Amino acid sequence: MWAAPVSLCSGYTEWRDMVGQPDTATVVAARAGDPVAVDRLVAGYLPLVYTIVGRALEGHADVDDVVQEVMLRVLRNLGELRDPAAFRSWLVAITVRQVRERFRARPPADPLDPDLRDPGADFTDLAITRLELSGQRRETAEATRWLDDDNRELLSLWWLEASGELTRDEIVEASGLGRQHAAVRIQRMKAQLETARAVVRALHGPHCADLAGVLMGWDGRPSALWRKRIARHTRDCRLCAPAWQNLVEAERLLAGMALIPLRPGLALFKINTIGGTATGAVSTAATAAPAQIVAKTGGIVAQKVLAGLLATGVVAGGGAAVWSYNTPAEPLAPAAAVASPQAPPASAAAPSPTPSVTRPSPSPSRTSPSAPAAPPVTNASAKKGAAVWKFAGAKGALKDVGASWYYSWSANDNEVPGPADVEFVPMVWGAANVTDATLKEVKAEGDVLLGFNEPDLAEQSNMTVEAALAAWPRLEATGMKLVSPAVAFGGDTAGGWLDRFMAGAKSKGLRVDAIALHWYGSDFSAASVNQFLGYVDAVHRRYGKPIWITEFGLINFGGSPKYASDAQKVAFIKGATTGLEKRSYVERYAYFGLPAVGDSVDFGLYRDADSPTAAGKAYRAAG
Repeated sequence: MWAAPVSLCSGYTEWRDMVGQPDTATVVAARAGDPVAVDRLVAGYLPLVYTIVGRALEGHADVDDVVQEVMLRVLRNLGELRDPAAFRSWLVAITVRQVRERFRARPPADPLDPDLRDPGADFTDLAITRLELSGQRRETAEATRWLDDDNRELLSLWWLEASGELTRDEIVEASGLGRQHAAVRIQRMKAQLETARAVVRALHGPHCADLAGVLMGWDGRPSALWRKRIARHTRDCRLCAPAWQNLVEAERLLAGMALIPLRPGLALFKINTIGGTATGAVSTAATAAPAQIVAKTGGIVAQKVLAGLLATGVVAGGGAAVWSYNTPAEPLAPAAAVASPQAPPASAAAPSPTPSVTRPSPSPSRTSPSAPAAPPVTNASAKKGAAVWKFAGAKGALKDVGASWYYSWSANDNEVPGPADVEFVPMVWGAANVTDATLKEVKAEGDVLLGFNEPDLAEQSNMTVEAALAAWPRLEATGMKLVSPAVAFGGDTAGGWLDRFMAGAKSKGLRVDAIALHWYGSDFSAASVNQFLGYVDAVHRRYGKPIWITEFGLINFGGSPKYASDAQKVAFIKGATTGLEKRSYVERYAYFGLPAVGDSVDFGLYRDADSPTAAGKAYRAAG
């Protein structure tokens, strides 16, 4: 049974620990009209609803009204919930619908208009204060003000996923997006959040006179236009470029972060009980002659009174209940400081393989292969992608495998067009591709650009470190997020190609946002998983940047057998992808390769649009 804390000022964390989120038995009892169960239901889930609504509307004065409407709808319709175990997903879906209704009822820019904010309800300030955020956590919270409106709803859900409060399934159900589409949308939102974090750093830290000049016309309000202007300057300016460096992955910063404590404005309720049914409770409140109860106690007790009245008036059918919020004289006590994120797992580094494989060359020709319809994907990860070259059914296979992104070693997707909801990531393959025409093409494809392909191999882009460094500023000028040249091997080796490139980039003030890796294992035993993940860990430890694995697999280029068996490939894919998903610093990975035709029949994933190999089935299930 729920019990109030000994002290109403004992802090949100203590209160949350005591209340928790109610179990299924509580939902069943509340559905039956038990006032104590409804009490626990409201007290347990009000912080979750408030966090979603508050972050989605970013402190708009309507936050309290939307929270109120959500809780009324939940309790009013609780009897229609068929599966009590699905209560939380159902609650989150209702919350998202109410947020969308509020957005539709107002102009798009309205939620961000400072004149319409409740000064005491600034959600970012509340999060910083109540959760005692500092350093990069504080920067991340402030960066949320710079997101586009259409990303705010998704941010409110993903933030709770990253902090362990929601699951990806609940986000998919609440957002109404397919799993694959949700993964792509989240990835793009995270990229915008990363840009916004750099903007916040640039504004708060020391910056050059040129940036001060850029800011002369700024009114101080976060907006998409100014985010792009400031980000563009910091990417191009050597003095301001450090704003992009050493950004800890947002997931690590948010891991274990508590829900936002209810703001002081929710700590005092005026409650009206109205005879009759719950239908039209809100609209009839102003004209009815209620028995009025004013709860002048702290927020916890007020929630208890509220829940009891709702239980008898809404769930049990004894009458409708309406409440409004006022600001109390004393705020809630702040929560305890957030614990530090867990360090990424470390594994012993494995010897770097030295593969040599024939890959497709970029082609300017345009084709539009058709593919049969693929069944819906049940597993998709924002990280999971595929390395693809032209084959019949490529589009259908991308859909079926659950890829959220793909690349084809090309500057555009003309050769291999993919599904509309699967992101294409362009590449500048080698020195000959660093042209105005190619760079114009890649800018039209998205926000991320892959650097040169295996410059350390003569049969691939074959570039010296010096040549790559000389060409890199042309890539920087696109303003896109830049992923390093993908070396074939030795990414963790002191004095190796990648090591010299990264040292040269640092000395020249060049920007490299993430590291690309290729890895092929010739040991087909169970040890291959740890060998691969150990290499990934070692590279991350060396450079401290996000990792993209753009090719990986089991191929023995210098011995026999050259290819692993189906069972060995399946075991490797399961173990490797599980490890990659757990590593927050791994942003993307792509198995080599999607086609299982011609000379790739022994290691590829799909024979056509809907015919996966054993390895393809394992990769489809990954994530």
